[in-house]
Order: sequence, then structure tokens, then C-alpha cells
Amino acid sequence: MKKKPLTGVKILDLTRLLPGPMCTLHLADMGADVLKIEEPSIGDYARWMPPMQNTNSTFFNAVNRNKRSAAIDLTKDEGRKIFLKLAAHADIIVESFRPGVVNKLGIDYDTLKKINPKLIYCSITGYGQTGPYRNKAGHDINYCAYTGVLDRKGAFPFIPNFQIADIAGGSLNAAMGILAALVQQKITGEGQYIDVSIMDGILAHTITSLAQVNNDDMGFLTGSLPCYSTYETSDKKFIALGALEFKFWERFCKAVDRADLIPFHMPEEEEAPKVFAETAAIFKSNTRQYWTDKFNDIDCCVSPVLSLKESLDNSQVKARSMIEINKYPNEGDVIQFALPLKFSSFQFEASMPPPLLGEHTEQELLAAGCSKIEIEQLRDAGIIL
Repeated sequence: MKKKPLTGVKILDLTRLLPGPMCTLHLADMGADVLKIEEPSIGDYARWMPPMQNTNSTFFNAVNRNKRSAAIDLTKDEGRKIFLKLAAHADIIVESFRPGVVNKLGIDYDTLKKINPKLIYCSITGYGQTGPYRNKAGHDINYCAYTGVLDRKGAFPFIPNFQIADIAGGSLNAAMGILAALVQQKITGEGQYIDVSIMDGILAHTITSLAQVNNDDMGFLTGSLPCYSTYETSDKKFIALGALEFKFWERFCKAVDRADLIPFHMPEEEEAPKVFAETAAIFKSNTRQYWTDKFNDIDCCVSPVLSLKESLDNSQVKARSMIEINKYPNEGDVIQFALPLKFSSFQFEASMPPPLLGEHTEQELLAAGCSKIEIEQLRDAGIIL
């Protein structure tokens, strides 16, 4: 089997919870050697967030396969010295502390680039390293609130069941930046600093809203169009209609024997309520399964609104091998998503289980030149686990 795209790339991962670990998960799945640096006392907080699988939480297991763990107390001078040894031979460092924390710890980019000029250093924060919000606390809901993602034209804000800001604004932007910097590093031999703001990241991707920013109809793709909305079925489930192009709307109308609705693909504001009501009545007349079957072979963008459990059993998901059940020594059977990319040069695999806290500390310290005696002394002093 050919090498994975990022084989040989060494990453020190100082992040925890979701945005950073999701970023390094993708990089690890593509072959990067990711070493989580965790606090000896508690580690990544995600380890203990219920529900628990066995040793780790199901959440931690979902985003930390194919990684290793070293538990080092970076607040102690001895711990910092160990980290500097590891950083001297790393390609990438990813951290998610609040601005200024790494400076206090003495592991900031300006310090580390002196011992490793090729180092790529990526900081993921809620609001970035600059601006009046730089030191504010925040979570996904806050970043979405600040960027118009939760706004629904006066209706009660809807919170999606997907951490869109954390992932699209944080994880994926960070991975994109890191991969671009890695290409430049391989060409020039030079590293650089990457400042990732989750708020910036989600704002920059609200493209359809920006296109409508000077239009009163800010809900263009949020349910204000009858041809692009969700409808309840007779069994109290839902169908999604995405007939945004006229050809799809025309096919939909003909399929339900309502050619009279064809002219109202993009109805005027006064006409929209009637078209909504007519379309709603159509879907309400039968079950979700009926409509799913009816539109299975009609090309007009109609799909059932599935729960996640139903989605895991979906034929398309199965055909793409997106769900894996991996048996890990300390956790048993763990259900996970596969890497959402298909490469012609390698086959994705979960080659390493989510690590135990500090599972690889000794291995890493030996590789960094520490002796067995030094490691025992550091362990006895509580500097490492």
C-alpha cells in the first residue's frame, strides 16, 4: 500500500474539545504523526464528557483516533524544556489557548521559531489574536450569533445540531491553512504563524447571506421560498424540497399533478403564503416513506429529513463506507465516521485507537533523548504522567 499523503509530517497538538482535535483528526487520518500534549492531571476535557464509552468518552473517541498522547505539565520549567525538545523536531504545532497563554508558558511562535525555523504554528481561537473580542470566551452558538447564522428574519433563532462554526469556521479553516503552509514549507524550508479565528471563519462562509445583505429577503435559502423548504408529512415526519432551479420545480409540480403551480416557482411576496399552503397540503396528504418512494427516480431534489440514526443506515452512506465500527483494546466497539475524502493512492484506516492519557509519554521522551532515570524523576515530580 502506498504511503498516506502526510506520512512523515510531525504535529504537536495542544488543543482540546472540538475545533482543534477535529482539525488534527483529519490530518492524522491522512497520515500525519499527531502527538497530543495533555495536562497530566486531567488531559483533554473531552475525555470525561458523558456519555462514557469505557475509558474515554464517546465524544473523545470520535475525534482522537490515529493520535498518540504525552502528558506533560507545561506550567513547570522542566515540562517546558521537554516540550521545547519535542518542538525542535516538529513540523507543525496546533494550539487553542486564549491569546497570550502560550507567551506566559514560554512556548509561543516567536520563541519556538528560533529553535525550529521551519515550524508551522497554528493558533485556533474564538475571535483571533486581535480585535476587541480577542479575550472573550465563546462557543459555537456565540460565533453563529455574531455572524448572522442564527438570524431568521424575526423568527425564534434556530440552533442547528451541527457545530457549524467550530467545524467550518475553526477545524476546516485551520486544516486548510496548515496544508497551504506545509506546501510553502516544503518549497522554501520556512515556517510561519497562522492565526485562525472561528468567528472570521464562519463569517467568511456566509456567502449567500452576503449576496442578499442589501435585500430585505435575507431568508433566500432559509425557508422563505416554497420551492426550497421543509414540509410535514401525514406521519408527522418531514420532507425537504430543494427545487431551486426552475427545471426541478417544474418536474416536482408535474409529479404531484399540480401543473398550475409551475408559474409560482419564485412567487411574489403576496403570493408566497398561498403557494406554501398548497405545497404543504400536498406533502401532508401522505407519509414520508410514500414521498421518498415516489421521488426516488424523479430528478427534482426531494429527500426525506432523516435522524442521525436513520442516516447511518442510509444506502448512500453505506455505499461510501462512511460508517465504521472499530474494535479498540480499551474501548470495545466504537462507531465512527470515516475520513470524508477518497484518495486513489491510499485506503483510509483507523490504524491507532484513541490514546489513553499519557500513553506515549515515555516513548516520546526516550526518542527526545531523555534517559529512563530522568523519566522516572520527572514522573515522581508530577511533571509527566
